[in-house]
Amino acid sequence: RGKSLTGNSLPGLSLGLRTHVQAGTLPKPTLLAEPGSVISEGSPVTLRCQGSLQVQEYRLYREKNPASWVRWIQQELVKKGYFPIASITSEHAGRYRCQYYSRNHSSELSDPLELVVTGAYSKPTLSALPSPVVASGGNVTLQCDSQVAFDGFVLCKEGEDEHPQRLNCQSHAHGSSRAVFSVGPVSPSRRWSYRCYGYDSASPNVWSLPSDLLELLVPGQIRGRPFLSVQPGPKVASGENVSLLCQSSWQFHAFLLTQAGAADAHLHLRSMYKYPKYQAEFPMSPVTSAHAGTYRCYGSRSSNPYLLSVPSDPLELVVSGETLTLPCGPASHDYTVENLIRMGVAGLILVVLGILLFEPQYSQRSLQDAARR
Repeated sequence: RGKSLTGNSLPGLSLGLRTHVQAGTLPKPTLLAEPGSVISEGSPVTLRCQGSLQVQEYRLYREKNPASWVRWIQQELVKKGYFPIASITSEHAGRYRCQYYSRNHSSELSDPLELVVTGAYSKPTLSALPSPVVASGGNVTLQCDSQVAFDGFVLCKEGEDEHPQRLNCQSHAHGSSRAVFSVGPVSPSRRWSYRCYGYDSASPNVWSLPSDLLELLVPGQIRGRPFLSVQPGPKVASGENVSLLCQSSWQFHAFLLTQAGAADAHLHLRSMYKYPKYQAEFPMSPVTSAHAGTYRCYGSRSSNPYLLSVPSDPLELVVSGETLTLPCGPASHDYTVENLIRMGVAGLILVVLGILLFEPQYSQRSLQDAARR
């Protein structure tokens, strides 16, 4: 404070200020991004610097690289503290600060604003382990996976982009990457919706497309218990058509079906009223060994869809008769061809036996016909 400062003495200054000013003698401004600081590629955004009254000039700084794009903004907007970007690209990403000047005095620098551009890479996959259904007060693991070898991942809670969690990738295998986040304790008082992004350490403010939205669900928060049944029965053969039916006399707007131990195996369906119950039918056609397991269903209401009823009693689905696929290797046999050969040989033997059995009967009839004549 109190030292003479020129515009070029700050790294990343977008525009030079040639006159000497008294540095840092005014309160620091606030730097905002509208509509937000995490923006998808090609979308508009405006950086807005808000200072005290009687501001003569606003300046915008970007760390490491000058914000050269500011030079093309109309000066009428800059004087009011507006720095609009009509179509954002990865070139606009970075950490920004702003400052204002009034009567040869400069303000302190604003707190930093991280401007993030998303959409540079394909989207990762976000899953909840062991399940997105989490009891009130419980913790859950969120796993972000990608086939891209990212250096790190970011977990963002919907509505709280300014406080994302960042983690370096914890595993790299065959060009893929993964990070595991811990979330909780979960509370029914608000929604718990998340997306994750991947990024390269060389450009930490340039992110991938967002993962699909993952919402954590809190059971036991609304009245009523649904009932789960299966048709044609709990024991079926592989390839059969099966339907799980979730019903309740309580009014639910939707039903959720979960499979124990399968993080992604949950289905949401709107309920239908079929006198005297609300219900939803979950078809599984045709069933395989992957469908075998323990199922439960929950009810929810549209007012707070993340709040669930208590679960139904568990239903065990048993799938039998699954065809085994044997691994192929350098020393393995083609079992399908072997079986065809065996069936062909067996058929040939049956044909020969049939001929041998039929020939004596035919010869005897021929002799009897000759004797009658």
